[in-house]
Amino acid sequence: MLNMTDFIGYLSAFLTTFAFVPQAIHSWKTRDLSGVSLPMYSIFSLGVFGWLVYGILMMCWPIIIANSITFMLACVVLYLKITHSN
Repeated sequence: MLNMTDFIGYLSAFLTTFAFVPQAIHSWKTRDLSGVSLPMYSIFSLGVFGWLVYGILMMCWPIIIANSITFMLACVVLYLKITHSN
């Protein structure tokens, strides 16, 4: 059974990760990334990668799982932004 700290960590990780799913799906389907800032998503992706490394070093599974998924989703949007920019 999870303690309260782990529960809050997993719940927060799920919510913040899930928040990126609609943007990734919309970007993938429409290829319309005109509202996406390349510098912001680049810095964000780097920050998420930093959190992932931190989670690995700390062996903190909520951070590792959430940031692995978030990094993947952010990279999809970032890739689409770079390859479909006018």
